Amino acid sequence: MTFSIVARQGTALGVAVASKFLSVGALVPAAEVGAGALATQAWANVAYRPQGLAMLRSGVAPAGVLAALLAADEGRAHRQVGVVGADGAAVTYTGAECLPWAGGLAGDGYAVQGNILTGPEVVREMAAVWLASAELPFAERLVAALAAGDAAGGDARGRQSAALYVLDPGRGVGGWGDTAYDLRVDDHADPVAELRRLLTVHEVLHGASDPAALLPLEGALAEEVRGLLGGLGYDSLDRWAGVENLEGRLAEGRIDPLVLEHLRTAAAGA
Repeated sequence: MTFSIVARQGTALGVAVASKFLSVGALVPAAEVGAGALATQAWANVAYRPQGLAMLRSGVAPAGVLAALLAADEGRAHRQVGVVGADGAAVTYTGAECLPWAGGLAGDGYAVQGNILTGPEVVREMAAVWLASAELPFAERLVAALAAGDAAGGDARGRQSAALYVLDPGRGVGGWGDTAYDLRVDDHADPVAELRRLLTVHEVLHGASDPAALLPLEGALAEEVRGLLGGLGYDSLDRWAGVENLEGRLAEGRIDPLVLEHLRTAAAGA
């Protein structure tokens, strides 16, 4: 009752997944920088996550990882798995007892798979959008592929949860760690759309400012900003930005247009 994409782009590894199941992000995705990523679903064997990552870490290719996981699992006919290595090698597996429609596609750098789907068009559309969207940032590309599967019919039982998990060396929030994105929608009527909204919020709060787009805080703009801050009860942009978790987008003597838009919206709603 789940569809997912496991992929690699450059040094980044990630999984995007959706399901008519509570908190799918707590069970399906796994990844490790420099090793690979995987999704375990259908009658998910969550032991595949640490076992698979351990083998990837030791240098076993995704095909070998998959073979070893299945060989040791008497319930293999009920499993569905996608594995991508740090070098982009990828495999997908659907057990013979997975409920229809069930299947997957794999290519260089990606594996898509799903079970209890409305039909094969779900994984076909996911793969097509993935392949056609190489210009997008990795997280957006993963969510775009997931949204394509959802639009094509997705889980035949309906919608409930979705998740995005991305690791990239040194690309964690504030430059700390490797977890670039760990976004989960646990119970929602339209979880993929909500996941997209959360990704947008994440980019506003944690994305990097474009230095060329920063606006000089002087003249009429500086007066406007002081007035907006005063109306909200703040005596400095730093104090307000700290409350709004926008301090990562502050620049001395300049203002990020996203921060300015957020400030204007906050003042209008006050």
